[in-house]
Amino acid sequence: MLLSMTGYGKSECRIQDKKYIIELRSLNSKQMDLSMRISPLFREKELEIRQLLAQLLERGKTDCAILPENGGKEDSVATINFSLLDSYISQLTEYADKHNLNTDVFAIAMRIPEVTKPAEYGNLTDDEWNTLKTAILEAVSHFNSFRKQEGEALQRMFTEKLNAISQLLSEVEPLEKERIEKIRVRLEDNLHLLSVETQQSVDRNRLEQEMIYYLEKLDITEEKVRLRNHIKYFFETMEQSAEQGVGKKLGFVAQEMGREINTLGSKSNHSEMQIIVVKMKDILEQIKEQILNVL
Repeated sequence: MLLSMTGYGKSECRIQDKKYIIELRSLNSKQMDLSMRISPLFREKELEIRQLLAQLLERGKTDCAILPENGGKEDSVATINFSLLDSYISQLTEYADKHNLNTDVFAIAMRIPEVTKPAEYGNLTDDEWNTLKTAILEAVSHFNSFRKQEGEALQRMFTEKLNAISQLLSEVEPLEKERIEKIRVRLEDNLHLLSVETQQSVDRNRLEQEMIYYLEKLDITEEKVRLRNHIKYFFETMEQSAEQGVGKKLGFVAQEMGREINTLGSKSNHSEMQIIVVKMKDILEQIKEQILNVL
């Protein structure tokens, strides 16, 4: 069963009398690409959270947010050094009056780094960390359920597209004998256009051998067999355990399918077969686009 790299999971927990929301979102990516927005209260545990998510989510461009329920605003506030603020305001006011400057000295003073000190947060207790970890695991569980639902939709789509390619391949078979016969007739007609002397000098046995060799080069039996085998293997791969992550393998199988379809097109020498090949290529491109979303 397939898993999608597109996922969403959400949970919540209460720590130090405040509710925190844990949200996970992901899109497709070749590797694990994790970005985090977390409350300063949990900053000391950021590395552990990253390691936990990297282990559980495998790959994808993932955004993790662990923030207060009120939209990211913390109750703790920065500390203002009022004595230093008074000193800066006094100096700035004196300087502004001296040079006849019309400026907001308070706003300037508040932007000086030493005036304000960031809010301090205590260390998490073991119980608080366990509470947070449990909420993260719950969000991951919801996240994986979402991935599974999206993966099931992808698998249905792949099944429909692969069956369409198989149906088109079966439509090629009735055209094969007609194609070979047309090629043979065309070669013989071209031979009749030669002068009588040239026709008489042609070795008929050698001509038959050359025609057989030429027609064998246009034979597409092997390509059809290999394409069917690739389709079969695609189906088998989709049924593997979702924990194995089969997206890359499906991409390789699709590439091999494309090679066989391209060879069918180059050997076709038949307008209707070429139309069928174009339809196969179009369907295969749709498959390749969606494979990028498979975990």
